[in-house]
Amino acid sequence: MPFRYRLQKVLDFRIKKKEEQLQEVLKAKNEVDKIQKKIDENNFEITGVIKTMRTTTDYRMMDSYDKYLKHLYEKGKELDNQKLEAEKILEEEKRKLVECEKEVKVLEKHKEKAKENYIEEEKQAENKLLSEVAVQKYFRITKEKKEEEEIEDLKGK
Repeated sequence: MPFRYRLQKVLDFRIKKKEEQLQEVLKAKNEVDKIQKKIDENNFEITGVIKTMRTTTDYRMMDSYDKYLKHLYEKGKELDNQKLEAEKILEEEKRKLVECEKEVKVLEKHKEKAKENYIEEEKQAENKLLSEVAVQKYFRITKEKKEEEEIEDLKGK
């Protein structure tokens, strides 16, 4: 009879849960990357506005540039806060993934140990069967020798 792990459904469930958690980690990582891209775009826009402000000599536009720069800096702070929150979520999802991986490893070790025990039991059962066959063969051969000796003794008389 082939080896059948009694907790296979639980192991499959935990593997599926781990894969789902891995997807959650990837989503969180993508969110962090998306926010970082927005931060980079905002910083690029800030440098562009500063360059334009320096090259423009019209003093009447300086107030507008200052207001727009202030807006961009506030947007940058907001994006930084969003990135921090997204990184916290990412770390939490990674922690959950590590937990799921531990749960799967525990069951895989248990399965491996159960399989080793099963193989050992099968070997012991086979050895027992072979031992019984050997004992029966020995008794049969011994019985045949006794019968032959009795037949020779009867012929000899």
